[in-house]
Amino acid sequence: MLRLFQTRHVIAGVEMVVAADAGMLSAGNLKDLDDAGLKFIVGSRVTKAPADLANHFHWNGDVFTDGQIIDTVTPRHANVRHRTEPVWDAAGHPKSWRAVWQYSKRRAVRDNQTLNAQEARAREVVDGAKAPKSTRFVKTTAGGRTLDIASLDRARSLVGLKGYVTNLSVTLMTPGEVIGKYHDLWHVEQSFRMSKTDLRARPMFHHTRHAIEAHLTVVFTALAVARYLQAETGISIGRIVKTLRPLREIRLTIAGQPHTADAARILTALDIPHS
Repeated sequence: MLRLFQTRHVIAGVEMVVAADAGMLSAGNLKDLDDAGLKFIVGSRVTKAPADLANHFHWNGDVFTDGQIIDTVTPRHANVRHRTEPVWDAAGHPKSWRAVWQYSKRRAVRDNQTLNAQEARAREVVDGAKAPKSTRFVKTTAGGRTLDIASLDRARSLVGLKGYVTNLSVTLMTPGEVIGKYHDLWHVEQSFRMSKTDLRARPMFHHTRHAIEAHLTVVFTALAVARYLQAETGISIGRIVKTLRPLREIRLTIAGQPHTADAARILTALDIPHS
């Protein structure tokens, strides 16, 4: 998909950085991206923290300060362990990727709330008050179900931590920049929300390829227009729609040229009902 994207937009040979959530985090995916000459920033899973931060835990325990960042390495395969926190570079650490971990008090509060709810449910399952399902922190043995205290304590020691795996060296991008670029994913997530709500990409009442592609073409064209309007005005697409709905005629200046457009046609193009 990435190669097709590069070819279609004539950007082959241009250095690209792929930012993705933890769903992309697998040894195969990261190796393929690296082999293709692509840089990446991928969200890590908190379960990898004990191995990545073994040195920190050894000397400091599970104590962190708000906003603390640890720039270290993460093994490409589970059978590799590092007990130090070296500055990663591709030549010096061929069996590892760079790992950046950050602690946040706000995230710790959210994580603790989630763990409290999971512990309460696990206790209910152990006590028989809830139907036994695949519940976290419940250990099932021949003797019955018990609360997995060790797993719960381990999870509590990792609250507030968020990890990022990358093949960008510190000379190219500082830890703060790695984190900031990853967090730019919210723009993509916002676009998905806009396309599904404001622009009504779903539900889709089409069954043929031609109709489906036509529908999605209209939606993504509308998304591009909406993003442009947001960037130029600083106003959300929802508010723009409310403002345009009662209008009959709109005058626009595009590339320095005045244009008059029918408001109803614009709203129709955006796939938004109007009176």
